[in-house]
Amino acid sequence: MGRTFTKPTVCASIAVIAILSLPMLSACDNRSQQPAAVPPPPAVTVIRVEAKELRPSISFSGRVEAVDKVDLRARVEGFLEKRLFTDGADVKEGELLFVIEQAPYKASIDEAKAAIDKAAAALKLADIEVERQTELVKRDAGTRAKLDQVAAQQSQSRADVSGSGATLEKAQLQLDYTEIRAPLAGRIGRSLISVGNFVGPSSGVLATIVSQDPIFASFPISQREILAIRKELGTDPNTAEAVVYLQLADGNRYPQTGKVDFVDVTVNKGTDTVQVRARFPNPNRHLIDGQLVTVVVEGGKPHSTLVIPQAAIQIDQSGPFALVVDKDNKIEVRRIEAGPVTGANVSVLKGLSTGDLIVTEGIQRIRPGQVVQAVEAGSGT
Repeated sequence: MGRTFTKPTVCASIAVIAILSLPMLSACDNRSQQPAAVPPPPAVTVIRVEAKELRPSISFSGRVEAVDKVDLRARVEGFLEKRLFTDGADVKEGELLFVIEQAPYKASIDEAKAAIDKAAAALKLADIEVERQTELVKRDAGTRAKLDQVAAQQSQSRADVSGSGATLEKAQLQLDYTEIRAPLAGRIGRSLISVGNFVGPSSGVLATIVSQDPIFASFPISQREILAIRKELGTDPNTAEAVVYLQLADGNRYPQTGKVDFVDVTVNKGTDTVQVRARFPNPNRHLIDGQLVTVVVEGGKPHSTLVIPQAAIQIDQSGPFALVVDKDNKIEVRRIEAGPVTGANVSVLKGLSTGDLIVTEGIQRIRPGQVVQAVEAGSGT
């Protein structure tokens, strides 16, 4: 017979299940009521604003110029037989660079030498004839007309010898021109004409040599800027008191300082500017002819100036600003007035104070008013 369950038995089973489930439900409910873990404040790298002794400066856009620059050209015609250098290599003064075919010019030298020998022989014969006719005239055995004739031949032979000598010198000079040598020490560019081509005075530039050390930086200064230099720096760009620096494309300052060595004597009427040139040592060949640089002219007495890295400066529609970590470790937007650039740093004229902590790394992860964990650069923490 099958077992029959009564209604009370079923109800009791349900009650037991409900009682056993209560602890589990209570545990789940407790876990759901626990607060979510709060993430730690983001870490940012900061530096303290410091004051440095800087001289007043004004910046200009300029270009690097080689002291000497020579375009090599063929001075005689012929096929280019040799190229004896590597493109971009350093060359010494007098070094042989190109050779044009020499056979035709050597043949011209041989012809000129033969012409000299022939003219010398004719002159020798004319000298003998003049002596003979002179003796005959003295003895009244010869005529004066004959003596004048042989004297004229003697003068002609002497002129032929002189002319043949000049022809030989010209032929030798043309032979020398078949060897194209470096007129100065420097770096040579790429060869613009390949070996085997016919070259001559009208064939264009074969290659270019530029000197490397020292080197110039040329920049235009307007009349208004010249007055500003005299006023702000307390110096004249035309004097040795002005110290000149170069800022390269990567923002770094060129390690060598320069001196102004030339200020043009006329003003460009189209731009109202005067061209100024400074001379720089270039021992490591970091500066290249034609390179665009920022020229910084410094002068006057050093004074205390706040400086911060360029990476710490942000710009929006209202102008430049920096993010400062205040005493409560919160981010504060501080509007600033930036001054001249000095290498990788920028001078700050207004908006910051000595000791302020400004954010240099992690700027993208933070917002104004946010609490952050400030780590000073170089602290190792």
